[in-house]
Amino acid sequence: MTDFNAKSYLCCMEIERKFLLHQHLWDAVIKPSPKKIVQAYLVNTAEKTIRLRIKGDKGFITIKGPTKGISRSEFEYEIPLSDAEALILQFAEKVIDKDRYEITFEGKLWEVDVFHGKLEGLILAEIELESEDEDFSIPEWIAEEVSHDVEYFNARLVEKC
Repeated sequence: MTDFNAKSYLCCMEIERKFLLHQHLWDAVIKPSPKKIVQAYLVNTAEKTIRLRIKGDKGFITIKGPTKGISRSEFEYEIPLSDAEALILQFAEKVIDKDRYEITFEGKLWEVDVFHGKLEGLILAEIELESEDEDFSIPEWIAEEVSHDVEYFNARLVEKC
């Protein structure tokens, strides 16, 4: 076995803020075509999640560590679409079904998820940042921030599906 020094290992950090939207203002936004997303979880605990996702015609597996503030470690890998479909069918009890709109506002990418099924009516916007204290402009269609409310984490939302 190779020597492994966890302190020297560099991983990706996801720094993300989440927001609810003003429905009437969001409805008025000129939007690009959304990408269909289906996602499910193989492991879903406070310490880690292993997520499967089909986004459009691509499959992904993502491993995330525990959330600290608005940050957490994240490793995401593209996998064959057929593998993602088979893994979800064989191992997932529940799935999230949503459409994702990618909108650039003042140089930053906002991902807006419109949920379907049992989560119909929920719309969440996310923005990924370089640091937890990064300044950014907020579009008028953004309402309340829910970054620290675990009820709006996808890993929690899937339990309602």
